[in-house]
Amino acid sequence: MGAEQQAVAEGATLMKSEAAEAAEVVRRLTQANEPALKALAAKLRSDPPARIVTCARGSSDHAASYGKYLIETLIGIPVASAAPSTASVFAAPVATGNALCIAISQSGRSPDLLATVKAHQEAGAQVVAFVNDEESPLAALADTCIGLKAGPERSVAATKSYIASLAAFVALVAEWADDDALRTALAELPAQLEQAGAIDWSDAVRVLQDATNLFVIGRGYSFGIAQEAALKFKETCGLHAEAFSAAEVRHGPMAIVGEGFPVLAFATSDAAGDSVREAAAEFAERGARVCLADARGGSTATLPALRAHPAIEPILMVQSFYHMANALSVSRGHDPDRPLYLKKVTETR
Repeated sequence: MGAEQQAVAEGATLMKSEAAEAAEVVRRLTQANEPALKALAAKLRSDPPARIVTCARGSSDHAASYGKYLIETLIGIPVASAAPSTASVFAAPVATGNALCIAISQSGRSPDLLATVKAHQEAGAQVVAFVNDEESPLAALADTCIGLKAGPERSVAATKSYIASLAAFVALVAEWADDDALRTALAELPAQLEQAGAIDWSDAVRVLQDATNLFVIGRGYSFGIAQEAALKFKETCGLHAEAFSAAEVRHGPMAIVGEGFPVLAFATSDAAGDSVREAAAEFAERGARVCLADARGGSTATLPALRAHPAIEPILMVQSFYHMANALSVSRGHDPDRPLYLKKVTETR
């Protein structure tokens, strides 16, 4: 066994080390982008968009799900996710109007993402890019570029760039809504990320060691994190996982949850978390193997989670999750840095 293979076998992967950089990444992101975010927020307050569209794929699209809840709850403008194929495959026109297009990408190079952003921009939308590669075509195209400042991310499994995307949404909405509580929560996030990365979620590794399928449940701010966790289970652990809202899971999917079925649930400390706690309790009563990360704590929580501003809690949970997923991947005989059939930049058309 070579030195690199030995390191992976011991859990010392790029995924683990890059996830551990998230705290410093968030510090860099907020410091470097503060002037641009303040200027953008002032413009959005003086001339609010009638509609907001996000454009992203994979982990970045899960960050967009998080951003949707943040914007809709704290700003009040509906947010929709663009279907990139409408531009790249169908060349369909985009209705003109006062719109905001937020594009999220690590590489900023996927052809269908660029085609979609151009279509919205040509229809009059203001384009904001959350992008890690600030020399990318997406960065050049954007009216406002918010650099994610994650640095090189060599593991195929995105971690620090995903957390940076979540933090970028927090930073934008805190300024746009002029929300001092959210600004304070963002300032405290880096230190809390360091704590979250050290939390022990090994109980979940034991539960999921031999699993073949599972549900990942969230609601509200934690739904985008549930989506991200389901993706990471598939790409790093060879484990089929589906993400559901705690409300949506009741519309059919819950029929297959019975004795021994594994469930990972993310419950925030707000009312949306109550829905997750209720679903987790119902599944547990059926004999499901429930791993509940609950920011409120309590006797039903099986995975420790930090309490913070409800919008920040899912970011802390996903940091704890990344370290657990890395350990689970290695224990199942996988290399989380090099999933089969995948590469870092996916150039969909």
